[in-house]
Amino acid sequence: MACAAASPVAALPRPAFAERAPAAAPFTQAQREAIARAEAALSAIRTLKARFLQADSRGGTAQGTVWMQRPNRARFVYDPPSTILVVADGTIVTFFDRAVNQTSAVPIGSTPLGTLLADRVRLDEGEARVSAVALGEGLVRITVVRRSNPAEGSLTLTFADPPLELRQWTVIDAQGREVRVTLYEVETGLRIDQSLFRFVPPDLGTPQPR
Repeated sequence: MACAAASPVAALPRPAFAERAPAAAPFTQAQREAIARAEAALSAIRTLKARFLQADSRGGTAQGTVWMQRPNRARFVYDPPSTILVVADGTIVTFFDRAVNQTSAVPIGSTPLGTLLADRVRLDEGEARVSAVALGEGLVRITVVRRSNPAEGSLTLTFADPPLELRQWTVIDAQGREVRVTLYEVETGLRIDQSLFRFVPPDLGTPQPR
C-alpha cells in the first residue's frame, strides 16, 4: 500500500490574492436543519477512537488509528510503512516524519481540526461559512469554506444518517489537492490517556500506540 504524503489535517494555504466569496444560494429548511443537526452531533462527541483510511489525489493511501478529544486534541498514528505522526495538544498541531526526523507545527485554527474539534462546533458562523449541503438517502454532506477567503480551500464533512454520524472528511487546498479521510471501527465516549495528546519525539525503535 502506498503511503499518502499529505496530512489528514493539513493547513489550508492562503493564496497570494484573495477572491471575493460568491453569494450563497439560500438553503432549504431541510438543509438548514441538517447543518444544525451536524453541529449538534459533532459537539456531542467528547472523545473518539477510530481506524482511518486516508487517500489523496495523487493516488497515495495510508491507514492508521486516530484518537480525538474535544476541545482541540487529537493524535493520528499511521500504520507502517508510513512514518508520519500527527499530534494536536489543544493549541498546536505537530507533524513528525520519522523517515527524515523532521518536525513542523502550525496553530490548530489553521487546520480542519479547528473546526472538527471546537468545544462548540459552529459550521456557519464567524469565519466558517457553509457553501454547500447535499442530502441523499442515508447521507448528509456539508462543505465549509473560510468566509473571508473561500479560494484557500474547503472542508467537506460526510455523515451517515440516520443516526447522524461523522464518517469522512475531505480537505481540498488552494491548488486543488485533495485528502480524504474515512473513519471506521468508531468508538466514542472513551477515557483516553492524556499523554497521547502531548508530542514527544518518539524513540525510533519503539512501537507507537495502536
